[in-house]
Amino acid sequence: MSKVFGTSPYIVEILTPRQSEQDFESALARFRERYNRIVEEGHVVSVPDNPMGSLHFTALEVLQYEELPVRPDQFLLHLNSFHRKVDFDDMLEQADSLGVRNILCISGDGGPRLPKLEPEDLGFDTKAVTAVELLRYIESSFPGRFTLGVAFNQYEPLDHELAKLDAKIAAGARFVATQPVIGEDEGIKRILRRDMPVYLGAWMSRKIHLLEDCVGYPMGDALEGYNPEENLRRLHRLYKPDGFYLSLLAFRKAWEDVLMSQAEMVSGGS
Repeated sequence: MSKVFGTSPYIVEILTPRQSEQDFESALARFRERYNRIVEEGHVVSVPDNPMGSLHFTALEVLQYEELPVRPDQFLLHLNSFHRKVDFDDMLEQADSLGVRNILCISGDGGPRLPKLEPEDLGFDTKAVTAVELLRYIESSFPGRFTLGVAFNQYEPLDHELAKLDAKIAAGARFVATQPVIGEDEGIKRILRRDMPVYLGAWMSRKIHLLEDCVGYPMGDALEGYNPEENLRRLHRLYKPDGFYLSLLAFRKAWEDVLMSQAEMVSGGS
C-alpha cells in the first residue's frame, strides 16, 4: 500500500476567504500565514471547495494570487460537483500546471447561487453527478495526472456507505478521508481493514454544533464534555490509520503539544 502524502501524519484543513468577506485583505493574510505555517511545519494543507455550500474563493485562485508554492505531497485539493463544466475543466488544468497531485472528490454541499454539474456535462447517463462520476471523469479526461481520494461518512447506514465506497474505489479512488471520528467506531474499524490509505477525521474544536452540521446527524451524549485534544489522543491509541484529517485546528497554540510525530505514531506513543 503506497503512501499518498509526505512524512507527516496530519492533514490540516484551512478555508480560503469568503467571496462576501468585508475585510478581504485580512482574510487573505490569515490564509497565507496559516498555509505557510502548515507547510513549514511539515504537514499537509487541505482546502475545501465551497465548504457547507458557502461561496469562497477557490484554492487555486488564492494560491496563484498569493504566489504560494505547491508541494505535491503537502497539498490536498477538494473538488465537488457544484461548478460549471468549463470551470471544472479549467480548475483541473490549473491544478495540474501548479503541481497539484492529490484531489479529494466529493459530491459537495449546494446552494442557490452555485451551479451544478449535470451528468450529461460529463458524458454520463445517470440521475446525478456523485463522487463516482467525478472520479470516472477525471480518470478518463486527465489520466495518470492525479491521485484521487474520497470521503467516507461512518454516520450513514454502514452497509450502504461501504457499498458506496466500493463503487468509488472501482471508479478510481486511491485513498479515503473519513468524517470526524469520536472514539470507537465499527465503520472505521472496517475500512481500516481495506488495502488503501485511510485518513481519520478529527474535530479539533469545542464548537460541537458545527460538527453536527458537518456529519449531518445529531451526536447527542457522545459530545458531552467533548475535548478535541483528548479525542485525538484516544484516536491515536485506538487506530493505526495512515494519518488524521484535522478540522478547525487552533492556530494560536504550539502544535507540538497536540500533534504526534510520525515516529511517535509508529512507536505507539501516547
